[in-house]
Amino acid sequence: MKDSGQSRPLVLVVDHQREVLDEMTTVLGGADFGCRCCTTAEEAIAAAETDPPDLIVCGLNLHGENGLDTCRRIKRRPGMEDVPVMLLSGTQLPDVIRRSHDDGCIYCLRKPPAPKVLIELIDQALGVPGAR
Repeated sequence: MKDSGQSRPLVLVVDHQREVLDEMTTVLGGADFGCRCCTTAEEAIAAAETDPPDLIVCGLNLHGENGLDTCRRIKRRPGMEDVPVMLLSGTQLPDVIRRSHDDGCIYCLRKPPAPKVLIELIDQALGVPGAR
């Protein structure tokens, strides 16, 4: 977790579906995470540069770009190499899971993720001690 005086970890959520973003905002806010949402790869890259997140949750399919490509682009930015990335996918095909891990994603979650599972995995990825 970054130590910039920010009390809540910031999660960048990238997905082309507004319903997914709304649900993630509700779940993350309820668990005391900051949340910034984007619908495109370019918005996500700009957001990560402006206010580097502690963790990224990215949909597989974005308008005009694959979520895996977006995550690779973000993680190539200076200081972003170690930011954990979780991939959201409407499918759990073995090839998608393998590719997500090959591209540095720590988890590949099926949409919509169960709120409790999502929060537990984010806590694990950020090294938050204890369960909620």
